[in-house]
Amino acid sequence: MVKRLLSFFHKDVRGLHEAAYLLGAFALLSQALALLRDRLFASSFGAGELLDAYFAAFRIPDLILVGAASMVSASILIPFLVEKMEKEEDGGRRFVDSVFSAFFSSIAAVSLFAFFLTPFLVRAFFPAALVSEEFFNTTVALTKIMLLQPIFLGISNLFGSIVQARRRFFVYAISPLLYNLGIIVGIVFLYPLFGISGLAWGVVFGAALHMAVQIPVVARVGLFPRFSFSWRFSELRGIVAASLPRTMALGVSNVVTLVLLSIASSVGAGSIAIFTLAWNLQSVPLSIVGVSYSLAAFPTLVRLFSKSSNGAFLEAVSTSLKHIAFWSLPAMALFIVLRAQIVRVVLGAGAFSWTDTRLTAAALALFALSVAAQGIILLLVRAYYASGETSRPLLVNVFSGALTVALGYWLAAWFSHSSAFRFFIEALLRVTDVAGTGALALPLAYSLGALVNLALLWRLFSKRYGSLWRASRRTIFESMGSSVIAGAVAYAGLNLFDNVFDLGSVFGVLMQGLLAGALGVAAWAAVLYVLKSRELSDAWATVHHKIWRARPIAPDPAENPTL
Repeated sequence: MVKRLLSFFHKDVRGLHEAAYLLGAFALLSQALALLRDRLFASSFGAGELLDAYFAAFRIPDLILVGAASMVSASILIPFLVEKMEKEEDGGRRFVDSVFSAFFSSIAAVSLFAFFLTPFLVRAFFPAALVSEEFFNTTVALTKIMLLQPIFLGISNLFGSIVQARRRFFVYAISPLLYNLGIIVGIVFLYPLFGISGLAWGVVFGAALHMAVQIPVVARVGLFPRFSFSWRFSELRGIVAASLPRTMALGVSNVVTLVLLSIASSVGAGSIAIFTLAWNLQSVPLSIVGVSYSLAAFPTLVRLFSKSSNGAFLEAVSTSLKHIAFWSLPAMALFIVLRAQIVRVVLGAGAFSWTDTRLTAAALALFALSVAAQGIILLLVRAYYASGETSRPLLVNVFSGALTVALGYWLAAWFSHSSAFRFFIEALLRVTDVAGTGALALPLAYSLGALVNLALLWRLFSKRYGSLWRASRRTIFESMGSSVIAGAVAYAGLNLFDNVFDLGSVFGVLMQGLLAGALGVAAWAAVLYVLKSRELSDAWATVHHKIWRARPIAPDPAENPTL
């Protein structure tokens, strides 16, 4: 039994859809834990100042992770690893040692430096810290502990690059699940023992688990790193040069989030929590679909481009894009229609008030507008990285990031000064009688920025590698049409079951949303079946062949350029 379990985790997964669905299945488990985590947060603390401080405390460690750990990210390191493993006698052993040593030294130094600067950074980033001593003290204390997180997650990134380069997707996929499990341990066990600092130690524990689960596979393939002072500076310079645009692009994304949360902190207590909780909910379909397909496709895209197979490269990108749109568009429609039921079931307990629920549901609907766009952006950016092109994604990200920040300030001001605009958004999202709707300007700004980002990336990619629209337009039209029908049917289902269940109970709301959603999904599948959707057939074939046990059922694009 143990031997079979170990062979499962070490399995080499080669098919695009097989790998994506396996990653998606583990992402679903991870997101289930993430939703449990957020429910525990919401019910214990509500959308107030303490939860604002907890979410704000992530920002500085996350910036460090982006800045220092980008050089060991899979998107950058896999092309180097593939080359070293294929060409060097030691299979890339000394290369990994050099990268690990340089990375660990740099991130440890940066984290230590940030530890002493934390009070100044918190006051600079969050206006609420200037007026609330409790928010300031809590954010500083939590941030200092969480500075251990980027060290563990950075090393885990290195391990994850090795794991993905060897196509061991199982163990890579389970690491986020353990990360969320560690945070839950912090809420349930460490918080009662150590108070608010226990929440931060739970984050650190989760990051350590994220790293530790990959160690057996890395050791088994003979690439477990050892600290060395023999750094291969020429190769490190190449990695830094390749990673710098990506680091800057990710840095822009994190700075945009930081600025939006900074604006939220000036809107009122609880606004950071509402923004973050709604963001986490919309991340469920994004993680299961967009992240899974972009991760599964990346090693293949690297190999295809290295073989100068431009036609096969474009076909592999368009195949992944079509499947991201196929799954993301109905999720977007159902999240918008069922937003209140989703938030009520997942978060609506304990200290999380009805006002918190309605504002979070409205924010979720605005985030959901860009779920499909965000997934496709992840794919296109990784496709660019696979081709060795990093400047274009950077420029697009800088422009769209600046636009998002500008929209955030402008829309927040417009909410405050234009009663007509505020009433329009409130009426559209049914929150006209709720205070604190100014926080809704920020998810709206984020989604608008993401849509602009996608439009620019799509245009530039198509000009360079070939038309994406020509290859994907049928799927997009089919998915959009069927998703609109699914949303309409789900909305009718809500009205149908309105008087059937007790909507004063969580179970009643769950059953109403679940049955209405099931009707919407059935309508979506029926429409696609009538249209003879290729993606629906691919999805059925992949699941039907039991991807968790069988040999790969979908050919690798590197072996079959027509995929």
